[in-house]
Amino acid sequence: MPKEKGRSLIASNRKARHDYLIEDTFEAGIVLSGTEVKALRMGRASLVDGFAMFTGDELYLENVHIPEYLNGTWNNHAPRRKRKLLLHRAELEKIAHKTRESGRTIVPLALYFKDGRAKVEIAIATGKKEYDKRHALRERQDNREAQRAMSAANRRR
Repeated sequence: MPKEKGRSLIASNRKARHDYLIEDTFEAGIVLSGTEVKALRMGRASLVDGFAMFTGDELYLENVHIPEYLNGTWNNHAPRRKRKLLLHRAELEKIAHKTRESGRTIVPLALYFKDGRAKVEIAIATGKKEYDKRHALRERQDNREAQRAMSAANRRR
Protein backbone atom coordinates (compact mmCIF):
# COMPACT_ATOMS: atom_id res chain seq x y z
CA MET A 1 0.00 0.00 0.00
CA PRO A 2 1.48 3.40 -0.96
CA LYS A 3 2.15 5.93 1.78
CA GLU A 4 -0.19 8.90 2.10
CA LYS A 5 1.16 12.26 0.97
CA GLY A 6 0.02 15.75 1.81
CA ARG A 7 -2.36 17.11 4.38
CA SER A 8 -6.00 16.10 4.81
CA LEU A 9 -8.07 18.15 7.25
CA ILE A 10 -10.25 16.27 9.75
CA ALA A 11 -11.63 19.08 11.92
CA SER A 12 -11.01 22.78 12.41
CA ASN A 13 -11.92 25.10 15.25
CA ARG A 14 -13.31 28.18 13.53
CA LYS A 15 -14.78 29.47 16.77
CA ALA A 16 -11.29 29.76 18.30
CA ARG A 17 -10.25 32.36 15.71
CA HIS A 18 -13.36 34.36 16.60
CA ASP A 19 -13.03 34.08 20.39
CA TYR A 20 -9.24 34.42 20.73
CA LEU A 21 -6.42 36.58 19.43
CA ILE A 22 -3.94 34.04 18.03
CA GLU A 23 -0.34 34.89 18.91
CA ASP A 24 1.76 31.86 17.94
CA THR A 25 1.00 28.47 16.37
CA PHE A 26 2.70 25.09 16.66
CA GLU A 27 2.26 21.73 14.96
CA ALA A 28 2.21 18.83 17.40
CA GLY A 29 1.93 15.09 17.06
CA ILE A 30 -0.76 13.42 19.13
CA VAL A 31 -0.73 10.07 20.94
CA LEU A 32 -3.80 8.09 19.85
CA SER A 33 -5.11 4.58 20.27
CA GLY A 34 -6.01 2.43 17.26
CA THR A 35 -9.76 3.03 17.41
CA GLU A 36 -9.20 6.80 17.66
CA VAL A 37 -7.18 6.77 14.45
CA LYS A 38 -9.92 4.77 12.71
CA ALA A 39 -12.59 7.20 13.92
CA LEU A 40 -10.47 10.12 12.66
CA ARG A 41 -10.02 8.46 9.28
CA MET A 42 -13.81 8.44 9.05
CA GLY A 43 -13.56 12.23 9.47
CA ARG A 44 -15.25 12.51 12.84
CA ALA A 45 -13.94 14.86 15.54
CA SER A 46 -14.81 18.10 17.32
CA LEU A 47 -12.35 20.67 18.65
CA VAL A 48 -14.94 23.19 19.89
CA ASP A 49 -14.38 22.89 23.66
CA GLY A 50 -10.79 21.71 23.44
CA PHE A 51 -7.78 23.16 25.21
CA ALA A 52 -4.26 22.09 26.12
CA MET A 53 -2.82 22.00 29.61
CA PHE A 54 0.51 21.15 31.21
CA THR A 55 0.68 18.21 33.59
CA GLY A 56 4.16 18.22 35.02
CA ASP A 57 6.38 19.04 32.06
CA GLU A 58 4.17 17.35 29.45
CA LEU A 59 1.40 18.94 27.39
CA TYR A 60 -2.01 17.23 27.16
CA LEU A 61 -4.96 17.97 24.90
CA GLU A 62 -8.22 17.90 26.84
CA ASN A 63 -11.94 18.03 25.98
CA VAL A 64 -11.44 17.17 22.30
CA HIS A 65 -14.25 14.87 21.22
CA ILE A 66 -13.29 11.91 19.03
CA PRO A 67 -16.40 9.69 18.94
CA GLU A 68 -16.14 5.96 19.51
CA TYR A 69 -15.31 3.87 16.46
CA LEU A 70 -18.55 2.24 15.29
CA ASN A 71 -16.95 -1.15 14.56
CA GLY A 72 -14.86 -1.10 17.75
CA THR A 73 -15.04 -3.83 20.36
CA TRP A 74 -14.52 -3.81 24.13
CA ASN A 75 -11.22 -1.95 23.68
CA ASN A 76 -12.86 1.19 22.24
CA HIS A 77 -11.56 4.54 23.53
CA ALA A 78 -13.26 7.13 25.77
CA PRO A 79 -14.46 10.03 23.54
CA ARG A 80 -13.11 12.91 25.69
CA ARG A 81 -9.98 11.45 27.26
CA LYS A 82 -6.72 13.36 27.79
CA ARG A 83 -4.31 12.91 24.86
CA LYS A 84 -0.60 13.62 25.10
CA LEU A 85 0.89 16.07 22.60
CA LEU A 86 4.31 15.39 21.09
CA LEU A 87 6.56 18.43 20.80
CA HIS A 88 10.27 19.12 21.06
CA ARG A 89 11.50 20.09 24.53
CA ALA A 90 12.44 23.62 23.36
CA GLU A 91 8.92 24.14 21.98
CA LEU A 92 7.37 22.91 25.23
CA GLU A 93 9.51 25.33 27.24
CA LYS A 94 8.61 28.20 24.92
CA ILE A 95 4.89 27.43 25.25
CA ALA A 96 5.15 27.06 29.04
CA HIS A 97 6.98 30.38 29.31
CA LYS A 98 4.38 32.22 27.21
CA THR A 99 1.37 30.73 28.99
CA ARG A 100 2.66 31.70 32.44
CA GLU A 101 1.63 35.25 31.60
CA SER A 102 -1.96 35.93 32.62
CA GLY A 103 -4.77 35.71 30.12
CA ARG A 104 -3.05 33.26 27.78
CA THR A 105 -4.26 29.79 26.95
CA ILE A 106 -3.48 27.00 24.48
CA VAL A 107 -6.27 26.15 22.03
CA PRO A 108 -6.38 23.60 19.20
CA LEU A 109 -7.03 25.14 15.78
CA ALA A 110 -7.02 22.13 13.45
CA LEU A 111 -6.75 18.35 13.50
CA TYR A 112 -5.39 16.73 10.34
CA PHE A 113 -3.39 13.90 8.84
CA LYS A 114 0.00 14.91 7.45
CA ASP A 115 1.75 12.17 5.46
CA GLY A 116 -0.38 9.57 7.25
CA ARG A 117 0.28 10.81 10.79
CA ALA A 118 -2.28 12.57 12.98
CA LYS A 119 -1.26 16.13 13.85
CA VAL A 120 -2.91 18.95 15.74
CA GLU A 121 -2.24 22.65 15.22
CA ILE A 122 -2.24 24.42 18.57
CA ALA A 123 -2.02 28.13 19.27
CA ILE A 124 -1.11 30.36 22.16
CA ALA A 125 -4.05 32.71 22.38
CA THR A 126 -5.47 35.58 24.41
CA GLY A 127 -9.22 35.86 24.92
CA LYS A 128 -10.97 38.68 23.07
CA LYS A 129 -13.41 41.00 24.74
CA GLU A 130 -16.95 41.25 23.32
CA TYR A 131 -16.28 44.65 21.73
CA ASP A 132 -13.14 43.26 20.01
CA LYS A 133 -15.26 40.49 18.46
CA ARG A 134 -17.82 43.04 17.21
CA HIS A 135 -15.05 45.23 15.82
CA ALA A 136 -13.47 42.31 13.92
CA LEU A 137 -16.87 41.32 12.49
CA ARG A 138 -17.59 44.91 11.38
CA GLU A 139 -14.13 45.15 9.80
CA ARG A 140 -14.72 41.92 7.84
CA GLN A 141 -18.10 43.19 6.62
CA ASP A 142 -16.59 46.53 5.54
CA ASN A 143 -13.85 44.73 3.59
CA ARG A 144 -16.46 42.54 1.86
CA GLU A 145 -18.55 45.59 0.90
CA ALA A 146 -15.47 47.38 -0.42
CA GLN A 147 -14.55 44.34 -2.54
CA ARG A 148 -18.10 44.19 -3.92
CA ALA A 149 -18.01 47.88 -4.79
CA MET A 150 -14.63 47.50 -6.52
CA SER A 151 -15.78 44.50 -8.56
CA ALA A 152 -19.01 46.28 -9.51
CA ALA A 153 -17.02 49.32 -10.65
CA ASN A 154 -14.70 47.12 -12.71
CA ARG A 155 -17.66 45.40 -14.40
CA ARG A 156 -19.18 48.76 -15.48
CA ARG A 157 -16.10 49.73 -17.46
